[in-house]
Amino acid sequence: MAITLIQAQAHLDAWLAADLATATGQSYRISTRSLTRADAAEIRRNIEHWERVVSRLESGRRGVLFSRAVPRGDL
Repeated sequence: MAITLIQAQAHLDAWLAADLATATGQSYRISTRSLTRADAAEIRRNIEHWERVVSRLESGRRGVLFSRAVPRGDL
């Protein structure tokens, strides 16, 4: 299954949002309950991955070169 630029950008946006959420704290506790957010290093790896995917898809879309070939000889 091929991924589109729109899908890749959505993944990147989600990981950037996760990064912002963890910037305010990795975990917290209320009474006897606690919440631990995702590992910051894992978030960073995913951001880097999706940045590469988005970049590759953007450059492929803008960087397509067309050439014209003229057949020579008897066909």
